[in-house]
Amino acid sequence: MASGRLKSLLICMVGVLVLLQSVCLTGARAMGEPAGKAVTILFTHDLHDHFLPAKLEQDGVIINSGGYARLQSAIDAEKKKNPAALVLDAGDFSMGTPLQTLFQSEAPGLRMMGQMGYDVVTLGNHEFDYRATGLANSLNAARQSGDPLPQIVQSNIIYPPGPDDSLSGSLLSLHEAANNYGIREYTVIERGGVKVGIFGLMGQDAAVKAPMSGVKFASAVETARRMVQLLKEQEQVDLVVCLSHLGTWSNGQQSEDEILAQEAPGIDVIISGHSHARLAGPIISGQTIIGSCGDSCKNLGVMNISQGPDQKWQLAGYRLQQIDDRLPEDPRMAGIVSHYRQRVQDQYFALFNLKYDQVLATTPFNFQPVNQIISHHAENPLGNLISDAYIYAIKKAEGAGYVPVDAAIVPAGTIRESFYAGNITVADAFCASSLGIGPDGTPGYPLITVYLTGKELKAVCEVDASIQPMMEDVQLFMSGLCFTFNPNRLLFNRVVSATLQKPDGTVEEINDNQLYRVAASLYTAQMLSLVGDKSHGLLSIVPKARDGSVITDFEACVVKNTAGGAGSEVKEWLAIAEYLQSFTQVNGVAQVPQYYNETHGRKVVDNSLNPIALLSHPNSIALAAYAIIAAMLAIAALIIKVSLRRYRRKKSLTIPVK
Repeated sequence: MASGRLKSLLICMVGVLVLLQSVCLTGARAMGEPAGKAVTILFTHDLHDHFLPAKLEQDGVIINSGGYARLQSAIDAEKKKNPAALVLDAGDFSMGTPLQTLFQSEAPGLRMMGQMGYDVVTLGNHEFDYRATGLANSLNAARQSGDPLPQIVQSNIIYPPGPDDSLSGSLLSLHEAANNYGIREYTVIERGGVKVGIFGLMGQDAAVKAPMSGVKFASAVETARRMVQLLKEQEQVDLVVCLSHLGTWSNGQQSEDEILAQEAPGIDVIISGHSHARLAGPIISGQTIIGSCGDSCKNLGVMNISQGPDQKWQLAGYRLQQIDDRLPEDPRMAGIVSHYRQRVQDQYFALFNLKYDQVLATTPFNFQPVNQIISHHAENPLGNLISDAYIYAIKKAEGAGYVPVDAAIVPAGTIRESFYAGNITVADAFCASSLGIGPDGTPGYPLITVYLTGKELKAVCEVDASIQPMMEDVQLFMSGLCFTFNPNRLLFNRVVSATLQKPDGTVEEINDNQLYRVAASLYTAQMLSLVGDKSHGLLSIVPKARDGSVITDFEACVVKNTAGGAGSEVKEWLAIAEYLQSFTQVNGVAQVPQYYNETHGRKVVDNSLNPIALLSHPNSIALAAYAIIAAMLAIAALIIKVSLRRYRRKKSLTIPVK
């Protein structure tokens, strides 16, 4: 009897303990403790060497945004809350400020990311701006520095072999440098009890924008499927993360990372670079979480994910930590940045007898921010200033031997930064057109001149009018060329009129068969092949020499100062700097004229829906299209006519005779 009571008492006590444990666990979960494993991911992309803070217009106010010393403070604050947090970057960590001039010799980007505690990064298209040799030199410099470095993952790169099925030259150098650095297809990191598999991809649009890389890239979707299978089945990871340089876009059919998530299931998290998207909230596509935090060190992305009862990963928190002057600068990182800044002065700007913070001019007004320039399809004052600068600099460089430039062309995609009210420095001018490298091995794309027929000049205008909606970066700004287009007209027949505007203000009709001298950057000329692809061969632009022969080597067309010597190539950014210095001075400082606070009819958008406006002045493409449409309508009418005749005949045969 006593033993039975004791047994009942023990059962009751066990029941109470189980109930208490259940209540405690339920209470803990209610207070935020995750049901399963949890991971915090700190992420960036498209940093573009923004070591130092830069001006940024935000809600009509100019703020100082970014800077690696502030970014370090933000990372440290998050790591203090969660020491196991992963720090990742989705590519284009280089190219965009004067610090990129040290890319080959000192690899400051990778070394800084190593100092800041980045775990894994991938490569973007701009890491190939200095071609395969430049990236190889940068990887070797990073490894030789002895500094801590982030792991690089790149999963879909292909090194095309030569005729003898072996690598040689710059591709061999890059392949060896990648192996020496330790670049892998993927890496596996264990943090906080979670085994994380991380791989990296280059997207289709990004690959196109690295025309001189020398390498190829396999299908991102097929590569991702292979990586997911390998990581889950062979490596037995808990979480799959893709560092993607594909991008997200407003047009879902072009949004490569959303397509990737749909067609390569099994990726838990995509950190999306390339498109500079700033996602205030992540995109959830199936079971995949896609995050983007914007470009140029403006934000640090913070993503918290946890496993639910079904073991699937779900979003537990997501925010963008703005990097601005509300954050303190990390003293150690600020010192390293200062060191590199001085190296830029000594190694690069000294070549041009200029100083990093030297004031070139003062502007009393703001120029439109770059993202607005690209998204708004119209004439733009900053585009006007830069294209005018090309012609000014070429005339200055060629001196007495100057052959007049009829037109200068600037794509929106090559404009990297804007100017804001106040002083414009040498560094600001560099940032505005910071891309690439010249044949002389010196950073900065040089200007070139080519010759186009009048018909091809009109085709250039049509590129802006018709291809821009498909590729925002090819929106064009021009000097010496004025045109009107109607976006409602037939594709590739949107330009209504185009004329030349001479330096004295007179207007000249364009002769289709005459050759005209045109200035552009080396990069713009290299990208001209896209015109034929995007227009399906309907638009033809074939750059020529002065004698009309087709150009096969654009580097032979580089504009140089007649004096020669170091820094003799006329760089894009240098053209801007020299033009700014040419303006009228007040108290010894050049003043940007009011002219560049306005538009001047260089590009006129006519949105008329009037049938005459839509159909008048057809070009050969439109005439061919109209002929095809007319033929199709005629055939359709004939089919209908024959069908009606047969129907009536059949009906007449079935009517009974009374």
